[in-house]
Amino acid sequence: MNIGIPKERRPFEERVGLSPIGVELLTQRGHQVYVEHQAGVGAGFEDREFEAAGARLVYSPEEVFVRADLMLKVARPTRQELDWLRPNTVLAGQLHLAATREDKIEVLLQKKITAIAYEQIQAADGSLPVLRPFSQIGGKMAASIAALLLQNNWGGRGMLLGGIPGVPPAEVVILGGGVVGMCATYAFLGLGAHVTVIDRDMNILQQVANRFPNVVTMISIKRNIEKATAYADVVVGAVLISGERTPILITREMMRAMKPRSVFIDVSIDQGGCSETSRPTMHDHATYVEEGVIHYCVPNMPGVVARTATHAFVNAAMPYILEIADLGPEKAIAQNPALEKAVNTHNGELVHLTRLSEGGQNGLD
Repeated sequence: MNIGIPKERRPFEERVGLSPIGVELLTQRGHQVYVEHQAGVGAGFEDREFEAAGARLVYSPEEVFVRADLMLKVARPTRQELDWLRPNTVLAGQLHLAATREDKIEVLLQKKITAIAYEQIQAADGSLPVLRPFSQIGGKMAASIAALLLQNNWGGRGMLLGGIPGVPPAEVVILGGGVVGMCATYAFLGLGAHVTVIDRDMNILQQVANRFPNVVTMISIKRNIEKATAYADVVVGAVLISGERTPILITREMMRAMKPRSVFIDVSIDQGGCSETSRPTMHDHATYVEEGVIHYCVPNMPGVVARTATHAFVNAAMPYILEIADLGPEKAIAQNPALEKAVNTHNGELVHLTRLSEGGQNGLD
């Protein structure tokens, strides 16, 4: 199979769709891998490393898209990249199509693209193995980002996240106790914060309580969210429903009731965001103030720790990539239920994808 690895074109997206080690695993099995010139520079991979692994370099984005039967990306394609895609190509990446524009989904349908969303690959136990490393990174990054944003020089309340003897630590509220929430809890506790985790699943809250006995747990109902966000210095949105838009859990009124210059980090923004006040930002202008609260809503948080993120992602995704390449998409999807759950578009039809309830034109680009 011909496999394409393009350079990511979204701002501050330094990850790459495959590492040289991944390329070597594919070429050893007889597949041809085309890597766009300097595709891996942001993650610290030089062209010569890809060549040594058996890849062929191409020097224009159009060529890598035209040659590929299987296109391996990190972020969902831009409109220009969609135009470059050949009909009937297999596209794999962190697609988050539930939060994208409807006109872009229509292109995938018209070209009969088989779109496989890594974040929806779901194992038999319900876990999301390829999304997991990105979720772990996002959760851990949330703590270090919050520590900065609480500082006066970033517009915050002038608080040390962990406090010191005689001065209490910051109050952190995490909405969601999944992988992001667990990793965020671990990181915030490591910095000395006082943490509350809110989730709708009592089993998850029990796991949080077992692992972190000093963490407060609350069931996710409107009243509890109102109460917790009102006393929080930091709120982290760590909500995910696979294949669907993130539900709105924080209303504008709740945001207005939060402490002035407190911090809201919406890790769920890549699926639309969990607050009425959320809108996507970029790493160069990562924050904005809404209702007196500092908002951080960067969809590709792991994009700026590209080397760690790429290695972690390849570790998790490689078995599925090899399966698609070795068996072909039809057979791989038919034989592997985990992959089948990740198919978003196939043969011109929507599969396992719930569009934005308010209309695709309001989605992310």
